[in-house]
Amino acid sequence: MIKLSNFPFKTQKTVPNGSDNKSTWILLQAGFIRQTMAWVYTYTTLGLKVLRKIENIVREEMDNYGVAETLMPALSPKELWDKTGRWDSIDVFFHVPAANNKEYGLNSTHEEIVTPLVWEFIQSYKDLPTSVYQIQNKFRNEKRAKSWILRWREFLMKDAYSFHLSNEDFEKYYEWMKEVYLNIFKRIGLWEDTIIALADWWTFTEKFSHEFQVKIDIWEDVIYKDNKTWICYNQEITPVKVGKENVADSELLEKKDIKHSSDIIWVEALEKFLWVPKEKTTKTLFFETAEGKFIVASVRWDYEINTLKLQKILWTTSLVFASEEKVKEITGAEIGYAWIINLPENVDIYLDDSIEWLTNFETWTNKTGFHTININFWKDLELPQKFYDFKDAKIWDKNPETWEIYEVFKASEIWNIFPLETKFTKAFGVQYLGEDNKMQTPLMGCYGIWVSRAMWLVAEKYATEKGIKWPENIAPVKYYIAVIWEENIEKAYELIEKLKLDKSEIILDDRMWRKIGFGQKMWDAELLWIPNVIVISKKTLEQDSYELNWELIKF
Repeated sequence: MIKLSNFPFKTQKTVPNGSDNKSTWILLQAGFIRQTMAWVYTYTTLGLKVLRKIENIVREEMDNYGVAETLMPALSPKELWDKTGRWDSIDVFFHVPAANNKEYGLNSTHEEIVTPLVWEFIQSYKDLPTSVYQIQNKFRNEKRAKSWILRWREFLMKDAYSFHLSNEDFEKYYEWMKEVYLNIFKRIGLWEDTIIALADWWTFTEKFSHEFQVKIDIWEDVIYKDNKTWICYNQEITPVKVGKENVADSELLEKKDIKHSSDIIWVEALEKFLWVPKEKTTKTLFFETAEGKFIVASVRWDYEINTLKLQKILWTTSLVFASEEKVKEITGAEIGYAWIINLPENVDIYLDDSIEWLTNFETWTNKTGFHTININFWKDLELPQKFYDFKDAKIWDKNPETWEIYEVFKASEIWNIFPLETKFTKAFGVQYLGEDNKMQTPLMGCYGIWVSRAMWLVAEKYATEKGIKWPENIAPVKYYIAVIWEENIEKAYELIEKLKLDKSEIILDDRMWRKIGFGQKMWDAELLWIPNVIVISKKTLEQDSYELNWELIKF
């Protein structure tokens, strides 16, 4: 039982520093959390109660389906990460030097720890499939962490890992885990606003992963939904096909070079200068792959190049912009004037299909200070063997399969599930004796839930002007008992015993009446948003009653 007379974490009339969204400022004002440092929070008693209730719902659903709980360390040695080549490749990884000249890491994820753990217990095909999970803090050195998009440097996460004999077995488990997650959504109050979106997990697999995204104002992703197929895509992988409407002319004009004005910086100014609409202008970027190869990518000006899509096309693990010096060396022009013509043979050229149907379009010229207009394929430029889709989708774009215009909305990722295939089991040499007496490598899957983020998203969804209307099964407590005049405290205890209330689910507002009035007590009850408010006062006791949610009930 929480007694407010000596409870250290009090509500406040004004919002403390550290709030940059609705849910955060209410959580701060109600005393659920405090910011320890940028993007790292302390959960006070009531905040922790909400967090633990969400955590326990997750635990109950995982346990009900027979997944074995573990608790793996937050700290791990460098040699485990060296086996998978991820010690230096995870950009958010916290490296921790130690006094004994060894290096350790604060785990941002636990594939490197769980794989050798489970390997010790896998002997043959009879031991598979199997799965384990944990609920534990994760650490990620986010460069631009902020609570508005809920990317923090420390957070509570449920991560589960499964091991399988075959891809068919894995896919069956994968679909089953989706159902487990949907049960969790229902219980914590996010069911109606949650969608499953296809996303990418380039590090592990060619396949798509699935993200559970909540439609909400605290967003980090843009989701594109095809309302014919009901398939949703994260913007990072949304397929887009641009048609020829409004970009193809009946007459092909003569190519012309035009000197560029030094005052022209933005595409709007370029439109006026060249008398060419921005839909007929192009942008070209030069990249270097992880293997050291230079490539050129060109897209219509009103689209952005999606480097993740381009990586998949190139089958490379990273892309970085080529240096100004290298671009000048390759093209002979300053960066910003380079295009795809007259390039060395060892430079591969990739054209997005947004320029496939363009006629009389504009390009840079590989000549500093000049543009070329009225460029046309076949006539001025050789048609490539293939056009690609490596652009970011935008509003009014269409699905190339259905030609349906996408519905677009903002969302925040809360859960994800993805195939790991044999990336980690191969790295650690995990094998089992198959039914055919041959050694086999098991497949893996990974299933994450951002438990602390779930609390914030629920808070954001159910926030009102007066408090957070928590779903009852995750509210910090079930009962708020406000006692008017301290001499009535004994009646409160009597009521608790008579109703057999769970004392762990009670806030007893026993603060002295002379210091804290009825209005303040009710304001606190509403800000904390406890489902059942009980009032015991002289007025109710005169009628041998108490108030429950403003209804008079006999003792």
